[in-house]
Amino acid sequence: MREEEVHSPLTTASPDTALLVTPSRRVRPTPLGNKGVLMAALIVAAWAGLLAYLLAFYEPNWRTPWPYLLALLQMHLYTGLFITAHDAIGTLTAGLFAFNWFPRMLPKHHAHHRHVGTEADPDFHDGRHPGFLFWFVRFAWNYVTVAQVLLMALTYNVLKLFFPQANVIAFWMVPAVLATLQLFYFGTYLPHRGEHAPDNPHKSRSQLRQHIWAFVSCYFFGYHYEHHDQPYLPWWRLWRAKEAAS
Repeated sequence: MREEEVHSPLTTASPDTALLVTPSRRVRPTPLGNKGVLMAALIVAAWAGLLAYLLAFYEPNWRTPWPYLLALLQMHLYTGLFITAHDAIGTLTAGLFAFNWFPRMLPKHHAHHRHVGTEADPDFHDGRHPGFLFWFVRFAWNYVTVAQVLLMALTYNVLKLFFPQANVIAFWMVPAVLATLQLFYFGTYLPHRGEHAPDNPHKSRSQLRQHIWAFVSCYFFGYHYEHHDQPYLPWWRLWRAKEAAS
C-alpha cells in the first residue's frame, strides 16, 4: 500500500508513557470493494450466533471461568458492532447495540472530529470534571436517550419470557454495558484526557504499537491519533497507519 508523508505533531504535553503521539505518514485511501460489507457481516454474524447460543442453549456453571469468559467475548463483539456502525455501515449495527440511532449519532460524531477537545465536542468533559466517572456520565448523557432505555427494558422483559433470566442478564445486558465502558475508556478517555501540545491538531494520543492488544482492547481505536488524522481508514487498517508512523 502506498503511503504519503504529512506533517504531524511530534509531542504531547501530557507525560503519558502508554499513549504517544508520533510523526505520521498517511496510508493512502483505497477502494474497499465488498471487504467492508464482509467484515461487517462477520461481526454481526458472530455477535448474533454467539448470543443465540448463550441465550437458548448454554447452561452456565458459575463456579467455572467459562461463563465469564464468554460474557467478555460477547462484550468484545458488542464493541465490534459499535465500531462497525462508526465506520458508516450504519443503522443496523448501531441499532443492534442497545438501540443506538445512527442518524442521531452521525452529527454528534462529526462534531467530535471537528471540535475535538472543546466545549463544542459532545464526547469531551465539561471542563471542570475531567475524571473518568463524571466524564463518562456526561458522555452517556449526550448519547443515551429515553427511547433507548425504554426499548432495552421492553426487550429484556420479552427475552426473559423465552430464555433463562440469568442468561439474558449475563450475556445480553451486561456485555452491552461493559462494551460501553470499554469504548469510552479506550476510545475517548485515554486518547483525549489531559493536556495536549499546541501543535497537536487532533488533541489526541495513541497507544504504543502493540497490535494484538490494540485489537483486543478496542479494535485498534487505541491508535486514536491515527484515527483522527486519517478518519477515512476502516478499523482493520488503523494498524497500518500505526506501522507507517513508527
